[in-house]
Amino acid sequence: MKIYKKSLAEMKKVVADYTSQTIDLKIEQAVSEIIANVAKNGDEAVRNYERQFDNVNLADFSIPEFQLDQAWESIDDDLRAALKLAKQNIISFHKREIENSFVDVSKPGILRGEKITPLASVGLYVPGGTAAYPSTILMCALPAKLAGVERIVMVTPPQADGINPAVLAAAKLAGVDEVYQIGGAQAIAALAYGTASIAPVDKIMGPGNIFVATAKKQVFGKVAIDMVAGPSEIGILADDSADADEVAADLLSQAEHDKRARPMLITDSERLAEAVAKSVTQQLTTLPRTEIAIAAVNERGFIAVMDNVNDMFALMNEVAPEHLEVQLASPIQYLGLIKNAGSVFLGRYASEPLGDYVAGPNHVLPTGGTARFASPLGVYDFVKRTQFIQFDRANLAADVPAITKLARTEGLEAHARAVEARFKGGE
Repeated sequence: MKIYKKSLAEMKKVVADYTSQTIDLKIEQAVSEIIANVAKNGDEAVRNYERQFDNVNLADFSIPEFQLDQAWESIDDDLRAALKLAKQNIISFHKREIENSFVDVSKPGILRGEKITPLASVGLYVPGGTAAYPSTILMCALPAKLAGVERIVMVTPPQADGINPAVLAAAKLAGVDEVYQIGGAQAIAALAYGTASIAPVDKIMGPGNIFVATAKKQVFGKVAIDMVAGPSEIGILADDSADADEVAADLLSQAEHDKRARPMLITDSERLAEAVAKSVTQQLTTLPRTEIAIAAVNERGFIAVMDNVNDMFALMNEVAPEHLEVQLASPIQYLGLIKNAGSVFLGRYASEPLGDYVAGPNHVLPTGGTARFASPLGVYDFVKRTQFIQFDRANLAADVPAITKLARTEGLEAHARAVEARFKGGE
């Protein structure tokens, strides 16, 4: 990994280059054409794209319930136990996020409030290809269930040997209602616009490749989306007390996701920086996904050596990483210095994969610096809020001067007259 020894100002410029986002106009155009075709031609278009991109001929996209049951029975006992543990912890954490409707009657004659309503349906995209993600199904579907969503639809790319049983088993455990073996931008379009086989949903969630992310961005407005997720990121803040091999292992835990993943270490210890760089090189030689991890480390990874802890945190806040590990002595005391991060892992024993699988907090997190304004996926993402107001005559009358003054200041005469109409002739 490349090691930088620069000032905070200089490193902010380096970070800007590492985290910059580019738009591929060819991909944008290709995805736009796919979405338009699916919106117009439905199942026929989806079928053609699956034949073109996944080399499969599908008469029926749906995976029946009995196959989910079979998958649950086919996985080994240890995996079943791990999925159950993850479910238990995800529910225990996310149930604290459940919001309640409220009514404010603090002044006689005035009733105000907010009504919380779950979304009717959501779609979950689960990637296929080089890895299977049963944990993502639990992370997405369980908060939706807690919110009260009635219909959860899962789509995942078809595989030559069939859908990974762990994926189908997780769908069964999470209570997914419908599962379809379609992938790519065509799957996102089908969820957004609907086809004869797949009814449309209100919101789409879940990770995917650049085509999936682009499709989610383009259908936003027709449906809601969780976020436009980019490559995985891990930022580690560590001092000389950290173990170099452990830090290196944690960096590689995200580097193996994607060639565009971003593993980053910021430290005030030159010794640790050199030791971590050496350990990363050594550990890369034994990873099964070494080609992917090497590309991420060499092209997107870096180590920054800063002068002090305050500069370390200032630079990491500039990065706004998806995952942030704080491997400093007494890490909890630094929580107040963290302004921008998707999820924070405090101390040596809060290794990032703990959060990926069983700790309970969500692993669907803002990437690409969007942790400056975005939040992890939660129950709150699957509800909508509706406000309501009721006034009696006396309270409206008391507010008429303020309403009409503001309305006429804004040049909206009909607004003013609408409230004055209630009091014609002193009625």
